[in-house]
Amino acid sequence: MPYDAVVVGAGVNGLATALHLVSKGWKVAVYERNSVAGGAVKTRELTLPGFRHDLYAMNLGLFAGSPFYAAHRERLNAAGLGFVSAQRCFATAFPDATWLGVEQDLAATAARIAAVNASDAVRWRTMVEAFAGAAPHMFALLSCEMPSWQALRVIWSAWRAQGTAWVADTARLLVASPRAWLDENFDSEKLKVMMAAWSMHLDFAPDIAGGALFSYLESMAEQSFGMAIGRGGADTIVTALVGAIEAAGGEVRLSNEVAGILTNGNTATGVVLANGDRVEATRAVVANLHPRILFGRLLKGQHGAAVERLAKFRPGPATMMVHLAVNELPRWRAGDALRDFAYVHLAPSFAAMAKTYGEAMAGQLPCEPVLVVGQPTAIDASRAPPGRHVLWVQVRALPPRILGDAAGEIAAAAWSDVKEAYADRVTALIERYAPGLRSSILARAVLSPDDLERDNPNLVDGDSVSGSHHLDQNFLFRPAFGWSRYRTPVEKLFMVGASTWPGAGTGAGSGFMLAKALAGA
Repeated sequence: MPYDAVVVGAGVNGLATALHLVSKGWKVAVYERNSVAGGAVKTRELTLPGFRHDLYAMNLGLFAGSPFYAAHRERLNAAGLGFVSAQRCFATAFPDATWLGVEQDLAATAARIAAVNASDAVRWRTMVEAFAGAAPHMFALLSCEMPSWQALRVIWSAWRAQGTAWVADTARLLVASPRAWLDENFDSEKLKVMMAAWSMHLDFAPDIAGGALFSYLESMAEQSFGMAIGRGGADTIVTALVGAIEAAGGEVRLSNEVAGILTNGNTATGVVLANGDRVEATRAVVANLHPRILFGRLLKGQHGAAVERLAKFRPGPATMMVHLAVNELPRWRAGDALRDFAYVHLAPSFAAMAKTYGEAMAGQLPCEPVLVVGQPTAIDASRAPPGRHVLWVQVRALPPRILGDAAGEIAAAAWSDVKEAYADRVTALIERYAPGLRSSILARAVLSPDDLERDNPNLVDGDSVSGSHHLDQNFLFRPAFGWSRYRTPVEKLFMVGASTWPGAGTGAGSGFMLAKALAGA
């Protein structure tokens, strides 16, 4: 008997699509090539027994604050979903043994900024207060198909509530580079650098147009709402999604790779599995896949120039993950207070971020990459044995293919040959900010860009955000102009995931928006 919808890929957006559709009475099955669901949201005992590491995504704030979670809160909570709030959200440690950070206590954050620059502290407070009025409009826009009449209504509502000047300033923010926007608003170099580090979580070096939005949104959102991580691991949202889907009558079929999309003329009618089985879908086939996978492999050579254009969707720089099981949290030179923060960025200057990005884009292993040091056990002790900790280290940005080493120390080779040596460089870099780290390490697991793609083919070239977010691939250009509303050139074939609007993150935005459109609510 055919399904109403077949979902290809059990990432967060694919699972969100399935849950909403099954809650509306659709007969839905999700097919996933891996033996576990989650896509880029996975938690495993990667180093030693009892040490639970979030392989890729760690920050679940977007999911916790999402319209999708608001709509399905009861189902997900009943399936075991749990969050832990991080009041001390993020900080940057500097080479001079100082630091600057943001915690949900506005007075504490402002006092810290005032110690560096008094006028910036006033501006920070003003920006946070303004964000309270702006946030509903900005997040509403992120929850609209792009383009759409709904998006225009949100902009109209924002103009009525906030005025012409605010709309104009927001439009400038959307296209500004991090450095230009931060220079316009603040004086302290350390404050500006602390905020700019967020844009490097995507693929925005300081002077790339479009990156300012992420520096602003993440800084203001963390200040206003705090950060959320998963109780026991980020996979709490995946376990809850799968459980809720199955409780509502849907199916999640793991270790079932989809080899192709079945079509009748220009209409998708189902999928064919790697074992040759054919699965029919009468109303929709939903692909939670990178365009290169969907159009370059599953539909390769079919359906004309539009499909060829989508298959050329450009990845961003590559990422490496270094996971550590440690005896204790880092003893930061800048002060023990840093041990309480969920994220510590090692991105000490605009120059360092720009240099790292430039080296990576030239195919070179950066001398000193930007590091995001996650300290999840500072927030949730259940992820490690008593008194022990895990560190989550994201290395940005890196070349997908190594042409050389900017430091002249590592011979160019495949990632499988150099990843441990480069992880040694990463560890040594953290050691400069936190002496004694290496002696505290109990075990280490390194996931190179190739490892990321091997585990999840959507992470093409080891790009952890499934496609560059530069302006030519964002908003109504994600993944391509004319195909930004989850439709594809093939009738009844739809696409969701980080490669579609609103892009990377755990907010389940594309999956929820498509599911509502398909179900009519």
